[in-house]
Amino acid sequence: MLFFQVGLLCGYAYAHLLATRVPLARQPVVHLVLVVVSMLSLPITPEYAGAATGAQAPVLQILLLLAGAVGFPFVMLSASAPLLQHWFANVHPASSPFRLYALSNLGSLVALLSYPFVVEPAIALATQAFAWSIGYVVFAAVSLWCAWPILSKRLEKIGVQDNAPGKPTTWSERIIWTVLAGCGSTVLLATTNQMSQDIAVTPFLWVLPLSLYLVTFIICFERDDWYIRPLWIPFFILCVGALVVLLHRDYMHDEISLGYQIAIYTSAMFACCMICHGEMVRRRPAATHLTTFYLYVALGGALGGVFVSLVAPLLFDGFWELHLGLLATAVLAGLCIVTDRNALPVRLRFLSISFWIVGVVTLAFHLGNHAASQRDDSIVNTRGFYGVLHVYEDEVGSERHSRTLYHGRIRHGQQWQSQGDRTRPTTYYGTNSGTGIAINYHPARQTATGQLREGMRVGIIGLGVGTIAAYGKQGDTFRFYEINSQTEKIARKYFSYLEQGNANNEVVIGDGRISLAREFETNGSQQFDVLVVDAFSGDAIPIHLLTREAAELYWRHLKEDGILALHVTNIYVDLIDVARQLATYSGRTALHIEDYGDNYYESSNEWVLITNNDEFLQDRRVQNASTAWETKAKPILWTDDFSNLFEIVDW
Repeated sequence: MLFFQVGLLCGYAYAHLLATRVPLARQPVVHLVLVVVSMLSLPITPEYAGAATGAQAPVLQILLLLAGAVGFPFVMLSASAPLLQHWFANVHPASSPFRLYALSNLGSLVALLSYPFVVEPAIALATQAFAWSIGYVVFAAVSLWCAWPILSKRLEKIGVQDNAPGKPTTWSERIIWTVLAGCGSTVLLATTNQMSQDIAVTPFLWVLPLSLYLVTFIICFERDDWYIRPLWIPFFILCVGALVVLLHRDYMHDEISLGYQIAIYTSAMFACCMICHGEMVRRRPAATHLTTFYLYVALGGALGGVFVSLVAPLLFDGFWELHLGLLATAVLAGLCIVTDRNALPVRLRFLSISFWIVGVVTLAFHLGNHAASQRDDSIVNTRGFYGVLHVYEDEVGSERHSRTLYHGRIRHGQQWQSQGDRTRPTTYYGTNSGTGIAINYHPARQTATGQLREGMRVGIIGLGVGTIAAYGKQGDTFRFYEINSQTEKIARKYFSYLEQGNANNEVVIGDGRISLAREFETNGSQQFDVLVVDAFSGDAIPIHLLTREAAELYWRHLKEDGILALHVTNIYVDLIDVARQLATYSGRTALHIEDYGDNYYESSNEWVLITNNDEFLQDRRVQNASTAWETKAKPILWTDDFSNLFEIVDW
């Protein structure tokens, strides 16, 4: 999104310079030449050779990857909205060009919704890139058609002057456009962040808020009288109030269905963006300053993206930009109404201002209280590119003294601090969990008669607090792959599993799949006896770690009789069938391990073990621990080309 917004700003800046610095008759020639030159970068397939492993926040690498793949064509596409409207205003001076912006966003909305539901399921990525290239050539041809009235000198017959002068825009107007656009952008991105951290970073969860964001542009630009303050201001108050209640209930761990959460988050975001964009469109200039207006709108959007993506992670130890965005919208809404002399009768002005001030103060109090309540009980609060980490310490000085790591709202590990319990595997990794069974009963560890062996190699994607290291014996190697370097620092400073473990515990910082792929290319197979995939972000789904291609990489790093252990515990989605299809595709057997825990040391957890190790599969202890499949597996095989979250969501 940051790349999209900055690229959009570049396109709008180019369109503004072209419209204000180049004679009208030459503008189509310059633009079409650049569009043709940009075709040299087709197709838009990115090169992943330089992709970041995740050892550092990969912001720069991601932006460079996208810029190299689609940057030039995207800037040319972005310029179309303001530039073609500018040409339209000159060819048809009696018609308002601003409605074309509503049509432009309608086109974006259709494309956005059709991609995950129509294009992605039916067309492979390579074919998509080729088809997009053909579409770009068509775009160039249509641009030529739109510019033809200017190129064919029809303007001379119409009698319209080139770049007709108009009343200049003031800096105060430009600042208002920028601030309102920036506030809407901030709320969009902050809402998407908040929703994505606990479910999945997939099109499913960013398409919906982005679609509603586009809808607000369509409504506000289509007709002036569609933004009705007496309608949208109360709607904003209702939706934001519901979100504040949700945030407080969420902190108290009340279980709220996924559908209700999404509805409340997106409704509040939609209401905020309607206020920001409605007030912004009310203050748009004459068509002669169209490109100036769009330039500052794009600047505001880009600043919102920079704030959420780059600045907020440095300033805040939580996702507080959503709180600021909600509060800023309330303040801006009031200021816009108060400064509009035609908005309120004089007799109601004082009363309205009083209600507005009380409302803003009340909202600030509740949002601040929510932020403080999340921070007060924790001994560590840290935020980075991969989210927010908290460490909580409970019952200090007692036998039940413990420390717990949370990513967002999801527990990632817990260690009891009493001497007798410090080495105990807890939470999702108890002795009856999939991890405990895979390691303890693997023939490389223990024979069917109980005779212990040493020298296992275990790979783990996802460090947490290092709990799985508690299973290590002398001669073992436990190799952890962790994408977030902050997690390793916390695991070593506030927990002791890695240091006190008997095995040789290694931590590799970087994306687990990319790291494994590079290790295989460089040094060959790691020859793991067990490979555990437990890479959650909040309660999010590591989709790229559950595809057919990812599983093929895992088998290369596992011994022939190795065990792949997939942690599928999840609040919102059922990953069982995804895991079972990976087993079916590879010709291996899948075991379902469901452990209800003891509610003290261990939590309820669910695992799928995949292997062709007959000795392990025939072990009576393993058979007793496994749970029968309740239903026949659905044919859900995720690939790098396509994964459908709707198939597994538990609404």
